[in-house]
Amino acid sequence: MPIAGQGMLLTSMDIDSLHEAEFNRWYDREHLEERVAIDGFLEARRYVAHDGKPKYLSLYSTATFDVLESPAYRKALANQTDWSKANIARFQNMIRGVARITISRGVGRGAALGIIRLRPPAEGADKLRAALREQLDPASRDGIISMHLLENDPDLSKPLTADAEKPDPGAGDWFVLIDATDVGAVPAAAAGITGNAALKPLVVTSGVYRLLWDIAKSDLPRE
Repeated sequence: MPIAGQGMLLTSMDIDSLHEAEFNRWYDREHLEERVAIDGFLEARRYVAHDGKPKYLSLYSTATFDVLESPAYRKALANQTDWSKANIARFQNMIRGVARITISRGVGRGAALGIIRLRPPAEGADKLRAALREQLDPASRDGIISMHLLENDPDLSKPLTADAEKPDPGAGDWFVLIDATDVGAVPAAAAGITGNAALKPLVVTSGVYRLLWDIAKSDLPRE
């Protein structure tokens, strides 16, 4: 599959402009590398919104879904650095999805990312997944490298912020990811879902993001 592994942690948030420089410094100098170093994590990608909300988005791929509830990951969550605690406390409008990668078609990763959040009906997940599989085909779409479906685990998909225990009707949402060579290629591909009469009622939000940087396990310093 073009996305490494079978599990995905998705985080997205806004940050007050007063703390934005420090937030970016923390993400770029500590947080992504720290997370990729956890056993079972394979790579991480970081994005900024071209047209979408929240402003920042990160994707963390894991070898299996079980890594996202493993002792190694739970230990990392329970032992955040002081720098992490300070920045996490400033997150606004946080989205945190702990997901299975159920569809991944194409080859490679793009410099731009389209993301569509869907709220699946209580019944009919298999039918919806089949309908999305037909749409998630990059082969005939210029500028589209790969397309993917993430399905959140509703019990694990909770923000790290103080309101984590509040009921969240979107905890079980799905996310379509569209890897593209340029932000201009995304809207036409996204329209296959956002403009589809059967799928449009399930769309919660959609956006276009630009890649800031990525890191893989093989990039980490050797001990």
